[in-house]
Amino acid sequence: MPRNQSANRREKIVVILGPTTSGKSDLGIKLAKKFNGEIISADSRQVYRGMDIGTGKVTKKEQKAVKHHLLDIASPELVFTVSDFKKLGQKAINDIQCRYKVPFVVGGTGFYIDALVKDISLPEVPPNKKLRAQFDKLTVELLFEKLKKLDPERAKTVDPKNKRRLIRALEIIKTTGKPVPKLNPESRSRSYDVLWIGLRPKNLEKIIKMRLDKRLKQGMVKEVKNLIKAGVSKKRLHDLGLEYRQISEYLKNQKSKFKNSEYYGVLLREIIKYSKRQMTWFKRSKKIVWLKNKKQAYKLVEEFIKN
Repeated sequence: MPRNQSANRREKIVVILGPTTSGKSDLGIKLAKKFNGEIISADSRQVYRGMDIGTGKVTKKEQKAVKHHLLDIASPELVFTVSDFKKLGQKAINDIQCRYKVPFVVGGTGFYIDALVKDISLPEVPPNKKLRAQFDKLTVELLFEKLKKLDPERAKTVDPKNKRRLIRALEIIKTTGKPVPKLNPESRSRSYDVLWIGLRPKNLEKIIKMRLDKRLKQGMVKEVKNLIKAGVSKKRLHDLGLEYRQISEYLKNQKSKFKNSEYYGVLLREIIKYSKRQMTWFKRSKKIVWLKNKKQAYKLVEEFIKN
């Protein structure tokens, strides 16, 4: 049982969130080192092995500096769900707390963070192969239009080009006859006492472009080639989104360097749109303290842990 857990005491958890490229991982490592913590990665793609550069996964050196959980735990050929994340994340939280340390949940996948930390239940809708086969025949454009009509709220936060997620949302709607269950941004946090810290840097679009260029130099195209060689299908890479979708498309008919191709511009725009969807999700909650500067985070965590 986690230390000090009782009816009148809730275990402390620090959540560090924000859009892509906002510096969450770096801040999380610094805070976890200072305040005797360990990190639970809340990123829907960093769970997959072999997807390091494209997802911005922390380096092995950084993982040695602070213990990280839920990295490299799944094959990219398989689908890892939010339910999987919730189950393993809760196990990690208990493990960290049993060793008298503080869990730092760090990431940009708002749905995963809320599912893990908040007192919510996920829809128990089993896969419907017949329904999925029908939806799979449709284009992502048609699927997205269907979702907008049936559940405009879910359409605001879903990746409109991620066919797997679009099909899953429609599957839930068709099975239950209701929109996808909404997570209340102000719902209470399970048995936890949570400090919500948000990063929202200025000039985000400029930072996104700089990071994309850096990752291309680091070998992001080669990373996708290696995934294909390892047996990950082009269809699966498309579902994994953003970098993996556009680079896999580029590799079908490459005529120049990726940065000089049309796919580079498409990818840059998609990442910017993704960052806006992330902020749409985060803005629903009034509990998040948006940092004015990173020094503020140290004071917030220190006071939070002491109280």
